[in-house]
Amino acid sequence: MKAFFQLYLASLKEFVRDRMAMFWTLAFPIFFIFIFGIIFSGSSSMTFDIGVAVEDTGQVGSALGQAFHQVESFKITEGTPDALLAQLKDGDLRLVIVIPAGLSESVSAGKSMPVKVYYDASSQTTTRIALTIAEKIVEGFDRQLSQRPTLLTLQTESVTASNLSDIDFLLPGILAMSLMQLGLFGTAPALVQLREQQVLRRIGATPLPRLTLLAAQVLHRLTIGLTQTFLIILVGRLLFNVHILGNLLVLVVFVLLGAFMFVAMGYFISGLAKTQESVMGITQLINFPMMFLSGLFFPVDIMPAWIRPVVVALPLTYLADALRQIMVGATPIYPLILDFGVLTLWLAGCVILAVRFFRWE
Repeated sequence: MKAFFQLYLASLKEFVRDRMAMFWTLAFPIFFIFIFGIIFSGSSSMTFDIGVAVEDTGQVGSALGQAFHQVESFKITEGTPDALLAQLKDGDLRLVIVIPAGLSESVSAGKSMPVKVYYDASSQTTTRIALTIAEKIVEGFDRQLSQRPTLLTLQTESVTASNLSDIDFLLPGILAMSLMQLGLFGTAPALVQLREQQVLRRIGATPLPRLTLLAAQVLHRLTIGLTQTFLIILVGRLLFNVHILGNLLVLVVFVLLGAFMFVAMGYFISGLAKTQESVMGITQLINFPMMFLSGLFFPVDIMPAWIRPVVVALPLTYLADALRQIMVGATPIYPLILDFGVLTLWLAGCVILAVRFFRWE
């Protein structure tokens, strides 16, 4: 029995000394709970900007318009269909509901008439929630009119020019994530390993200019970034018929800009970390908030207001937004020129920090 407890204590001490094992076993699940708690803690107060155009002058049209006003989660903007559709295409509205002229007369005559709802398919999650609420309102209003067959229906129509599927909108986020991980996981740990093995010190002692070595390594990683992009698009195209709508040259520019920025961030992280264990901890600490708070998997709209400044500060937010605009024509979160400007500033900052903290030994 004594040997049993000695082995047990030895195993426990070995686990406690292994910081990475402790992180993945104990801290990582708690970190996940923390991230998801942040994201969904604001879902109860979620609001949707909805445009309502009431073209019907009768009582039914007016009453239906008021029914949408009474929904607490709907922030209603009234106007003409053309003006509201323009705001929808600019990303200022989630839905545009058009209550057509003649609705009251059709209901009085016992005839069915659709209420048109226009939406932007590029805002997948939040748009579906808002559409579901709108459908329930119309269904409930229709039941209140009479017990006759359905008189009011909801007719949905996307304002997106092309018929795009969910994978079309998911692909740019996957590409943005892969470029981030190229810089974080494909750069920082490798550099720390080379430093621990004294490879960087030996190369630095040779007549080879250090700048030449660094430039070659950066170019190597940018080439990998372009290869990643090509493979992701190729697989998406061949297997899932993914559409690429935007300018390929502009796409390449943003891919290179994003890859260069994250590679520079990787060099900065490698300067901060002293060991393989510490570099993985720092990398994970940066990786997961960016993955979950940059709109890759969860819309920014569902996040609480107090976390929005963090979302706005993350570079992956702007890279993913730019790639979605270019590749699938998604409604922009920010203008493309702003995405370019913020990523450029992040690149400059990461380069300065990398130069300041990078160590050869």
